[in-house]
Amino acid sequence: KMKKDNIYLHFMMFQFMLIRKLDSHLEFKGIMQDVFHMVVEVPRWSNAKMEIATKDPLNPIKQDVKKGKLRYVANLFPYKGYIWNYGAIPQTWEDPGHNDKHTGCCGDNDPIDVCEIGSKVCARGEIITVKVLGILAMIDEGETDWKVIAINVDDPDAANYNDINDVKRLKPGYLEATVDWFRRYKVPDGKPENQFAFNAEFKDKDFAIDIIKSTHDYWRALVTKKIDGKGISCVNTTVSESPFKCGPDAAKAIVDAINQKTELDHLKLFSFKILNKKNKRK
Repeated sequence: KMKKDNIYLHFMMFQFMLIRKLDSHLEFKGIMQDVFHMVVEVPRWSNAKMEIATKDPLNPIKQDVKKGKLRYVANLFPYKGYIWNYGAIPQTWEDPGHNDKHTGCCGDNDPIDVCEIGSKVCARGEIITVKVLGILAMIDEGETDWKVIAINVDDPDAANYNDINDVKRLKPGYLEATVDWFRRYKVPDGKPENQFAFNAEFKDKDFAIDIIKSTHDYWRALVTKKIDGKGISCVNTTVSESPFKCGPDAAKAIVDAINQKTELDHLKLFSFKILNKKNKRK
C-alpha cells in the first residue's frame, strides 16, 4: 500500500502457515551434517533492522525499536545496508547464562545469526536451506554473537562452496568486508567498534557445526523449561515435550491480534556514513 511518498511496512511479520515448518526445521536426524534451515530476517542491500522477536508469542519477525524509533543500519561507505542475506537458524539460542570458552563472554540471548552469501536476494521471512561454510566469533558489547557463514543450497554455485577456504578463493575480499562491516556498523550510532575472538579469523565448517549444535542444545533446554528464559516467549506449536506448546486455534488467535504497520524512513535508507579516525569510538 502506498500513501503519498511513503511506503508502508508491516511492523510484525507472521508466517503462520510456516509455523510448523519453523518449529521442525532444525532436527538433526535425517538431514545432512552441514545443512540447516535459515529464516531470512534482512534481505541483502536492505537497511531495516528486522529480527526474530524472541519475547513475543510465536516469535514473529519484527523491526527493532530503540527509544521509540525504528532501527536501521547505516549505509557505511562503501556498503549499502546488509551485505548478505541476514537471518538466523531456528531452534538455536545463545544462552546468556553460559560463558563461552572460545570468547570468554556469555551468549547474546538470541538465535544464532547467519550471513548467506549466495547470489539471490531473498525475501524477508523466507525460509531457505543453507550449507554451512564457517563461522566468525564476534563480541558485541561484551556478549558472544556468533556469525555463521553459509550459502543457499539452491544457489547455482553452491556445489563449489564446501568450506570457508572456498569463500576466500572464490569471493576474494568478501570475508574481509564482512569483518569490516561487523566491526564498524554501530559506530554511526555512537557505539564503539565490535571486537572478535580468534583475532577476527573465520573458523572452518566443522567448528561452525559444533557451535550450531551447542546452541540447539541450549534452545532445547529453554523450550523444555530446564532453563529460565527470563522473558523469552517459548510458545510453539509442535515441540511435544515443551510445556509451552499451544494448539492451532490459540496460535491463530495470536496472529489475528497483530495488525500494526509503520512507515519506512527513506532518509536512513539512502544516506551514507563515511567514517574516518575521528569517528571511531574507543
